[in-house]
Amino acid sequence: MARRRPATVHGSVIVDKPPGPTSHDVVALLRRRFGERRIGHAGTLDPTATGVLVVGIGSATRLLRFATAGRKSYECEIVFGIETSTLDAAGETIATGRMDLDPTEVADAAAGFVGSISQLPPMVSAVRVGGRRLHEIARSGEAAERVPRQVEVYRFDVEPTGDPQVYRASVDCSAGTYVRTLGADLGSGLGGGAHIRALRRTRSGSFSLAEAELPEQAALRPPGELVRDLVQIRLSEDDAANARQGAHLAAHRYDGSGPWTLFDPDGRLVAVHERADGRLRATVLPP
Repeated sequence: MARRRPATVHGSVIVDKPPGPTSHDVVALLRRRFGERRIGHAGTLDPTATGVLVVGIGSATRLLRFATAGRKSYECEIVFGIETSTLDAAGETIATGRMDLDPTEVADAAAGFVGSISQLPPMVSAVRVGGRRLHEIARSGEAAERVPRQVEVYRFDVEPTGDPQVYRASVDCSAGTYVRTLGADLGSGLGGGAHIRALRRTRSGSFSLAEAELPEQAALRPPGELVRDLVQIRLSEDDAANARQGAHLAAHRYDGSGPWTLFDPDGRLVAVHERADGRLRATVLPP
């Protein structure tokens, strides 16, 4: 079996995903553009959704799990009175019924979702059940037992539009939160149905739309950008050389609970150290 060619491009890209392509389509485009196969992303966006998609290239793919852990922010429109099979505008309409909505009641109902809540993943999602993704099971017409997940909603603001059945929404939430489910559950709580449309991720961790670019134009950034929110430790040349071989630092160098990012004197990321199962674990990047 042929060996996989070592990665020659290492870095990160902050994409403003346009509507239409899947997150995988964006990765495929970047593979062609950079001539590199080893590319991944942090946090899937549906084809109809737009906004911030954080991408790792080469060795930086090892760092994506740190980038996925941060808060996410979204904007969308919630259409009340229409339920769809996918909880968004891409699905088939399965129920309709005009709702008599009072803006204050809608805002109060949305505020009731703020905090730690239990959320059932939608059938059309990438969550795996028994080794298969839910959207694959849904397409096959089979049923799957979905397990509720605990997520955090930090903000859920809604405001009316010119259409009494449509509200604009802004959401700050933990990774793994489904805004589609949030919109549908809000509709149910108000005595009807709802779906979302025009979903846009405005922030992923510390990455915002202000620094995101279309995939054809997005600039290659250093791998260290993906872990810029973690505690940084600056190393001497000797310590950096040792860290590249997987060596740990003296215990007093690790301030707090980590993870910690280790940078050489030139500002290049050498490794990320973290505690796992009571032991220190190192993720080393090539020079």
